[in-house]
Amino acid sequence: MRAIRAHTELLLRDTPVSADSAQRLGFIVDGAKVIDRLVDALSNYSLALRIDPALFRPVSMDLVLRNALHRLETDLRTTGCDVTHDELPRVLGDLDRLIDLMEHVLRNALLHRGSASPRIRITAARQDEAWVLAVGDNGLGIDADCLESIFQPFVRAHDGQARGAGMGLAICRVIAERHGGRIWVVSKAGEGATFFVALPAVS
Repeated sequence: MRAIRAHTELLLRDTPVSADSAQRLGFIVDGAKVIDRLVDALSNYSLALRIDPALFRPVSMDLVLRNALHRLETDLRTTGCDVTHDELPRVLGDLDRLIDLMEHVLRNALLHRGSASPRIRITAARQDEAWVLAVGDNGLGIDADCLESIFQPFVRAHDGQARGAGMGLAICRVIAERHGGRIWVVSKAGEGATFFVALPAVS
């Protein structure tokens, strides 16, 4: 698909074509981009399913957040997003997959932002043998009847704004569950959302 996309883009750039042909080639490029995103998402979903708890190590969630913010640097700057956080704990887990989880939760807030510049606040609280991280935003919020279904593959809370593959939160759920934890959301339409992730604490 990447080869199809690349060669189609070259045709658009280097070959004289009619407006109608240019539009058709544009449809091919857009379709290839969609499939490209879907393949990447399915690959990440597969990686999440293969998480091995035997390989878990203490992981700094501060480090996880820094890496996720680095991946999203361009989007954060473009949207004018303000991210603040408390000192975050250490948990037991897989560093790379936890970075994926944090990236997807943050990206979700950017995708479903409202008209105001996005603001994201991250906190953590200890609950028994787990740390619960809360990622709150000031975005569009989520209807009550979608609070569970959005964690299913290919389900989106706001189809009209769909720009991703619809797999991000499904990947987050698998990662959290493979860590012996869970993920859930509290939200109302128009009032932002807060995603909670429970992960095993380092003893």
